[in-house]
Amino acid sequence: MTTVKPDRTEGSTMPSLLREVIGDVLRRARTSQGRTLREVSDAARVSLGYLSEVERGRKEASSELLSAICDALDVPLSELLVDAGEQLARQEPAKASAANIDPDTKVVIPPVVSLALA
Repeated sequence: MTTVKPDRTEGSTMPSLLREVIGDVLRRARTSQGRTLREVSDAARVSLGYLSEVERGRKEASSELLSAICDALDVPLSELLVDAGEQLARQEPAKASAANIDPDTKVVIPPVVSLALA
């Protein structure tokens, strides 16, 4: 039996999980530095497999582990969290319009009104 993973890409209407977004930000930071998983896992003192799971959004990293990974990448933890927050925020307007919610007032617009405004 195969399991289908929900599509949580940036263009998707499904919300990304925080651990997926944090993993994506960590992976982009590592690859932009041209570093391997092994290099960063050794520097952070975390197993290569676990770091890979964190980067893929499969494992929820503790604050201590995130701090160690950020130190290994020479990226402030606050920068990681800001980048993750911005990535999540970019998904919110798409979700709001898909759900017939006015993005400014956060008021639900009935489908009949939405059609009349179109």
